[in-house]
Amino acid sequence: MTQPCKKCLLAELAATDFTQSLLAYIQSVPEENRVDAETYQRRLAQCKACESLVSGICTQCGCFAELRALKPHQRCAAPERKW
Repeated sequence: MTQPCKKCLLAELAATDFTQSLLAYIQSVPEENRVDAETYQRRLAQCKACESLVSGICTQCGCFAELRALKPHQRCAAPERKW
């Protein structure tokens, strides 16, 4: 049984069909439907520093952090809104 990885994003986890599919989907999102690369990396860095991130999933809302951080109109689900 694999232990959950605290503060890990999907891209850092062992490759499975599911993680590869989700990462491929993220890459396929058109530029006009995503935040710029700098904002995306800043958001992911804040997610990685958060205790609520477990195996790429935000335990505050249940989303995949890499997908939520990509979308322009999304916000951090933590009560203190990290981004």
